[in-house]
Amino acid sequence: MLSYRHSYHAGNFADVLKHCTQLAIIDYLKRKDKPFCYHDTHSGAGSYTIASAEMQKNGEYQSGIGKLYGRRTGISIIDHYIDLIGSLNPTGRLNGYPGSPQIMLSARRPTDRAQLTELHPTDYALLQSLVGKSKKVKVYQQDAWQGLKALLPPPEKRGLVLIDPSYEVKQDYKTIVTALQQAYKRFSTGTYAIWYPVLERKATEQFMGQLANAGVRNMLRIEHCILPDVERGMTGSGMIVVNPPYTLKADMELALPVLDKLLSEGGAGSTALEQLTEE
Repeated sequence: MLSYRHSYHAGNFADVLKHCTQLAIIDYLKRKDKPFCYHDTHSGAGSYTIASAEMQKNGEYQSGIGKLYGRRTGISIIDHYIDLIGSLNPTGRLNGYPGSPQIMLSARRPTDRAQLTELHPTDYALLQSLVGKSKKVKVYQQDAWQGLKALLPPPEKRGLVLIDPSYEVKQDYKTIVTALQQAYKRFSTGTYAIWYPVLERKATEQFMGQLANAGVRNMLRIEHCILPDVERGMTGSGMIVVNPPYTLKADMELALPVLDKLLSEGGAGSTALEQLTEE
């Protein structure tokens, strides 16, 4: 979807959940000395400036990182995320927010590899500029779903695949199920993290049912809504993690109530944490 740019939404409450989950998985993969591969299907520009017209237009970052920046929560996966944002803002003021590619670049080891796909020409150029010349990090101006077919499985046979479409095209829901099934057949040992918005509860649960019936084992559902369900409009978001680290569910049991307390509007939020399919 070439009309979509994540710069308008960077740092919002949905990014907080997505990036906490992403960073927790990367930290787990780093426990082994063996290198891993990170694959990002919808990479965006990779990094965003708070003062930009895009981020200031709706000020969505104020619903997420704006409420967390500079805090200590006592929850390791949240505090690590906040610390990483802080390390990218050395003046102490929140001037920039990292997209998922920059989070990976900041957290990876020299031996870990990344492959980033982005179709939007402007964001592709910005992403390429952020990455620079690196043998371990490659940027592809390529359709997300074609990139999954062309670039998986990675030689490392271990890693994280982040799937994060805009969902502005309803077909994305069906496409994700098919793409996951195909990718899982080729790379069943990988961890997949799929972001989804909560726009309308019935549609969300239908999507969960489709994923649960996709023939993919060991799916963990993580969800945080900052507002009660409504008929229209985004009230929350979630992550479906395939082959999650065994530590992730316990970490999220601690993190979700804290995120709900800090980010939900008027205490009206809700969380969900469940095993969508068994191991």
